[in-house]
Amino acid sequence: MKVVASNKFANFNYFLLEKFNAGIVLCGCEIKSIRQNGMSLNESFVKIQGGQVILKNAYVKPYQSVNNFSPNPRRDRVLLLNKREILKLNQNVSQKGLTIVPVKAYFDKNYLKLEVALARGKKNYDKKQTIKENDIKRSEQRHFMGV
Repeated sequence: MKVVASNKFANFNYFLLEKFNAGIVLCGCEIKSIRQNGMSLNESFVKIQGGQVILKNAYVKPYQSVNNFSPNPRRDRVLLLNKREILKLNQNVSQKGLTIVPVKAYFDKNYLKLEVALARGKKNYDKKQTIKENDIKRSEQRHFMGV
């Protein structure tokens, strides 16, 4: 499993409740660009529209060797999930405070997969607590490595 892109702020800004693996619909030049690490999930989000799960605002760098056809780098891309998973996500998103966040994109047997998570937003005091816990872990790890 080769991780191509990750959303580093997903764990910091959200409590990740449940994770799903989804396929993604791309054109040929986009997949070539992604293989060269030309994808970013920062500022991207997932919406459910018309029974389809759509990845919005994900950046895919335009492929250099394309002559005529070059799609919009931030176009909407359809995610492939089971109907049961889509219904579960739709029911949970209709609750107050839950959203769907893209976590990482990776290759699994030459197929690009996107890991999305059902998430609840963190408050400022939760974010400060996360920073504090990470600092404690880091200092313990430094102390352990130094001894």
